[in-house]
Amino acid sequence: MKLLFGSFLSGLLFSIGLSISGMTQPKKVLAFLDLFGNWDPSLLWVMIGAITVYSVTYRLGLANRSPLFSPTFHIPELKSVDKFLVFGAIIFGIGWGLAGFCPGPALTSLMTLQKDPFLFCLGLILGMFIFKQLRQWKAL
Repeated sequence: MKLLFGSFLSGLLFSIGLSISGMTQPKKVLAFLDLFGNWDPSLLWVMIGAITVYSVTYRLGLANRSPLFSPTFHIPELKSVDKFLVFGAIIFGIGWGLAGFCPGPALTSLMTLQKDPFLFCLGLILGMFIFKQLRQWKAL
């Protein structure tokens, strides 16, 4: 129950932050990505703020023996850059640039009941399914 509460609280804080910062508005995100046009640098401050908060809380969290809402820390063990990471980052960037959504803000935007976030999330799920199938096919 403690883990579920921690997950819910994290998701709630994340979605509120995305909404307040404007990251759920594709036009604002696309204006941030338009470096040579009508560039809107406001999301740069959102990223700087997020990186700062994460850096501090990550270090403070690791100073504890265990996390607040989980029995153990879940720190990624893979630290190398491989072709899947690079290819995935490229596809992610293209999708972000075309749609103005990334997964977190798109999920938050589902609450608006507009069709664009639903279409994006459908494409996201379809892309994950296709990747899983290709990865299993390659493993054969």
